[in-house]
Amino acid sequence: MDNEALRHEAQAYLDWHAAMGVDLGVGTVAQNWFELSEQAARPAPATVPSTQPSNPTPPPKRNAPPRPATPAATPDEAVFAAREQAAAAPTLEALHESLATFDGCGLKATAKNLCFYRGAPQARLMIIGEAPGRDEDLSGTPFVGPAGQLLDKMLAAIDMDDTAAHITNIVYWRPPGNRNPTPQEALVCRPFLDRQIELVAPDVIMILGRPAVNNLLNNTDSIMKLRGRWKSFTVGAHEIPAMPTLHPAYLLRTPLAKKMAWLDLQAVRDKLKGEL
Repeated sequence: MDNEALRHEAQAYLDWHAAMGVDLGVGTVAQNWFELSEQAARPAPATVPSTQPSNPTPPPKRNAPPRPATPAATPDEAVFAAREQAAAAPTLEALHESLATFDGCGLKATAKNLCFYRGAPQARLMIIGEAPGRDEDLSGTPFVGPAGQLLDKMLAAIDMDDTAAHITNIVYWRPPGNRNPTPQEALVCRPFLDRQIELVAPDVIMILGRPAVNNLLNNTDSIMKLRGRWKSFTVGAHEIPAMPTLHPAYLLRTPLAKKMAWLDLQAVRDKLKGEL
């Protein structure tokens, strides 16, 4: 092979190595290129940032931790507090003020207004229903909605109106969604209701609807079994005749039941007249 051919072959050999990344033919120190390629293939170790900044600044001041909230009263504590507050009220006005400051009934948190009573402060007839509804909650007065308007017509049918009656409920705040009051809600309001009855001193009590009847008479019978039958309601040392009857809201839904309510109203009228 002549010199020209050798030069051409050597140049091709060098060009091939350059294409493969060889940029150094001879070095002063022997190097294992296979080891270098393996190291290059390994992932670099993760670096952990320093927890100390180059220019550390003092941490921001934190407010003192909030003081723990006062635990809510237990049901027994709420009833005990209700008894104490109710017993200390010498008048209806004082009882109203005591109820306004009482926080033992959970209904107060969701209601707009306290609904104490409607009608006469003292009356021979006291009417007790279940609970305030939407209209009552907005106005702060019991029995002013459609059921209350029907109640007024019922009283008019026996020649009475709310100036001769004292009208209230077994709870003083509207239950959410107009549901029936729970036994605990009625229980915690009961001392106030008992004191209210003592202060009104009625001759006759008319109880409207099953929840009110079951609560006041301490039973679980249906309203249809109890209505129209005189019961004795005891508050303090006094026994008061009580007439369970249908709630006006039920009569609006079931007009045919008005005949039974009319019989109960006649019995109440006759009792007030001393004819029973």
